[in-house]
Amino acid sequence: MNVPEILLGASIVVVAVVSLLSNVSVLLCFTQSAEIRSHVPGIFVLNLSFSNILLTVINMPATFLGVAMMEEEGDNNPFSDAFCQGVSFAETFLSTNAMLSMAALSIDRWIAMVFPLSYCSKMRYRDAFLMVAYCLLHSLTFALAEVSMAWGGYSRTYASCTVHLDGEGGGGERWRFAVFTVMLHSTSFALCLLVMCVAYLKVLRVARFHCKRIDVITVQTLLLLVDIHPSVKERCLVEQKQRRQRATKKVCVFIGSFILCFSPYTLTRLVELLPHHVHIHRYWGIATKCVFYAKAASDPFVYSLLRQPYWNVLTGVTNKILRRDSCSSTTSTFDTAADDTGIVAIMA
Repeated sequence: MNVPEILLGASIVVVAVVSLLSNVSVLLCFTQSAEIRSHVPGIFVLNLSFSNILLTVINMPATFLGVAMMEEEGDNNPFSDAFCQGVSFAETFLSTNAMLSMAALSIDRWIAMVFPLSYCSKMRYRDAFLMVAYCLLHSLTFALAEVSMAWGGYSRTYASCTVHLDGEGGGGERWRFAVFTVMLHSTSFALCLLVMCVAYLKVLRVARFHCKRIDVITVQTLLLLVDIHPSVKERCLVEQKQRRQRATKKVCVFIGSFILCFSPYTLTRLVELLPHHVHIHRYWGIATKCVFYAKAASDPFVYSLLRQPYWNVLTGVTNKILRRDSCSSTTSTFDTAADDTGIVAIMA
């Protein structure tokens, strides 16, 4: 392996470790907190975390092995055909389900922001389970279509088992593969991006409207309080500015991380379909795959772990473990001291 391949392989390992630890932490929060389980959006977060964990366990190691064995095997497939079919099926199913889960989360937040008083009636557990069922059915349809057409195989461009058409395919086969690829990315990446943009922009509009109302009330209050200290007024004005920026930053993180991680890989797959064969350098292909996998590592932080309920659970679990270790060490110290005292008494 040369230096670029070592760096790409190391990137996959780092992303896999972070993704596994962070997504398992989300599942731990669900098992430890009844409050988190009681919230309807938790169903979408749970579905997203399961998809990311399976993607981490199945696809990332396969891509790492593909990068490690690339130089030795050349253009040959280092894996068996059945293995590649299964890994490619998992990639299509899990990645599509993850994107649709993010779109479902954006819809949930739009309903919660625009219809706060009727949210409980508009977004119930039954509605959330129906949305998750659609995500799974939608993803399974494309994954089964891929397997039925035997389009899952090893691609040296991405050093992984993915949706792939061998060069032996005829004109009709290439046309069907192109239609399938365009539909797959249109109904996953493009559709989810559209839903997220529309939903979060509406959320941002409502948030700014509420911020303006709060700002007006704050300014009126400051004008009435003549004897208030200037530092307090300055602090209130700073909080106003931070309040206005907070919603914008969150929306930028939600949409920006989606575009940044998924668009390079999606656009590269679409460029491959051009009539005149475009050569995609393998390092670029593997790099886009690494960035694609990075979304699985960032999702827990974007959607859950940095929020207060999840952070409180993680902090509580960590403190409990530390107290248990401290108690164990203290107990062992007392036991040792007691043993020493007993020995001294016997010797006396």
